Amino acid sequence: MTTATETPDPDLLYSDEEEALRAAVRALLADRCDPATVLAGVESDRPYDPELWRALAADIGTAGLLVPEKLGGQGASAREAAVVLEELGRAVAPVPYLTSAVVAVSALLGCDPSQEAVAGPLARLAEGGGTGVLAVPLPTAPGGAGAPTVRADAAGALTGRVGSVADAAGAGLLLVPAEGPGGRALYAVDTGAPGVRTEAVTPLDLTRPLAHLTFDRAPGRLLATGDRARAAVDRALLTGAGLLASEQLGIAEWCLTEAVRYTAERTQFGRPVGSFQALKHRMASLWLEIGSARAAARNAADALASGSSDAPVAVAVAQAYCAPVAVHAAEECIQLHGGIGMTWEHPAHLFLKRAKSDELALGTPGRHRDALAALVDLAAP
Repeated sequence: MTTATETPDPDLLYSDEEEALRAAVRALLADRCDPATVLAGVESDRPYDPELWRALAADIGTAGLLVPEKLGGQGASAREAAVVLEELGRAVAPVPYLTSAVVAVSALLGCDPSQEAVAGPLARLAEGGGTGVLAVPLPTAPGGAGAPTVRADAAGALTGRVGSVADAAGAGLLLVPAEGPGGRALYAVDTGAPGVRTEAVTPLDLTRPLAHLTFDRAPGRLLATGDRARAAVDRALLTGAGLLASEQLGIAEWCLTEAVRYTAERTQFGRPVGSFQALKHRMASLWLEIGSARAAARNAADALASGSSDAPVAVAVAQAYCAPVAVHAAEECIQLHGGIGMTWEHPAHLFLKRAKSDELALGTPGRHRDALAALVDLAAP
């Protein structure tokens, strides 16, 4: 039994409701987001598949998982959002779930939802009617946003530039940290407003597009100021980094499953190559790494869901561990496929590119190890 002042033990198991959500998302992705479809999509000019997003966000209702019911959402938690991200990682699905339904929504929840300027956009994002992004560079880590590169005047007109913002090209709403007349502030800006320019850049991960944003006296709506604005951004980045670990887990699981399947079918010297002891050891080692990654990712999701004071520690551990595991799994998948794994036609390269991009997103593993050392007061020698 725990007292009111104690932190409850983490629950790393999946509930029946979470497994039902997983089944629904996996069935949708199997039907509309198979590897051939993803490969075809990255060659188009669309930032994401709007029909897939509508089915995932609105029809299944995943866009509002983190939003309380009274504000138009599903009233679920980070645990359920983590399950969705696991499945999206397994499919390298080209949808802005992490950036919109997790990071942008968390930033709005950190403001005052009783204000119409906050409640309106939050309800629209929760129902899947549009997408939004927090206008910070993709590599920005929790607590590392730094001074805003955008300034706002007394009328709320924004001027400045933000580089490498994930999923900004397809977003309808930008949440822009800015330096206002009274200090730090957070503004909402419509991407179609005058003075807003979006410049697409070619990313490593073609399933998660990047863009530079330029503001030239663009009209903004004030959402929060001072400490509340700073806390809203930090909350969004912490939640995003913690749940990104679940996406990395999904990437690693697909890569191991695909490697096992292929090596069981590919024969050499009259026997499946997966029967060779050296390859068995490599896949067994990867299986153990993924088991540990699952525990770290689930712990981070549970800590965020319960509002634990240890959430920053759990997130730092998850990102420091899960990011390298996803990259290792993708590398092993390509190598164990031999020549076919190096081709554009095989989807393995999509998983490696997503894993490498995720390794930089929301803080590198080294950045999170430094944060962890400070959190637990264990400085490097």
